[in-house]
Amino acid sequence: MNYTLLMYESTEDFAKRIDPIHKEAYVASWKHYVTAMINSGIVISTAGLQSPETGTTLSRKGGELLVQDGPITETKEHIGGLAIIDVPDLDTALEWAARCPGSSVEVRPTLYPISK
Repeated sequence: MNYTLLMYESTEDFAKRIDPIHKEAYVASWKHYVTAMINSGIVISTAGLQSPETGTTLSRKGGELLVQDGPITETKEHIGGLAIIDVPDLDTALEWAARCPGSSVEVRPTLYPISK
């Protein structure tokens, strides 16, 4: 079964991506995690995302399309990346989510199965 792991990070975590003092350790922790998932053969797709302020949000209000720079809302955590994995069950997906170096991970079953 396919599950999507939505990996959330705080504003401070995003800052570590570019901070010369913390960048190496930050990248190493994610590289280790993603490499372990890839080597296990469960990864269908994975991607890290740029910081929230680089995004553009489209929304519809009263039939009108609105365009806004940045995220939809101001929050303490933002999606920093995602992985779509193929594992036997929710318990296995949760085991992989627990290994994630991010602040928190949301695990959702994929509605429509993705074929490799």
